[in-house]
Amino acid sequence: MFVALRFLIPLLVVLTAIYVGVSIYSRWVRRSKLIAHWEKKGLTGDRDAFVQRGLKKYDGSFRRKLILGIYVVPLGLIAILIYVTNFM
Repeated sequence: MFVALRFLIPLLVVLTAIYVGVSIYSRWVRRSKLIAHWEKKGLTGDRDAFVQRGLKKYDGSFRRKLILGIYVVPLGLIAILIYVTNFM
């Protein structure tokens, strides 16, 4: 059990760093796309409010939730590997 914790705790730290980095990058890309859309369409009004509304929609989107796969995939593969090794 302690061996698994010695392995999983650093793994979770690394996965969290990757998650934060990908999350920030993804939000930055979405913000850039919203600004490009604003300029391409020649919209009028408050650009910052448009971008904030777009980012608020993005925060609730499925694409944003897919980033959680950074945790799910490696931990799921480790769980499957442990199961197959021990019980098959």
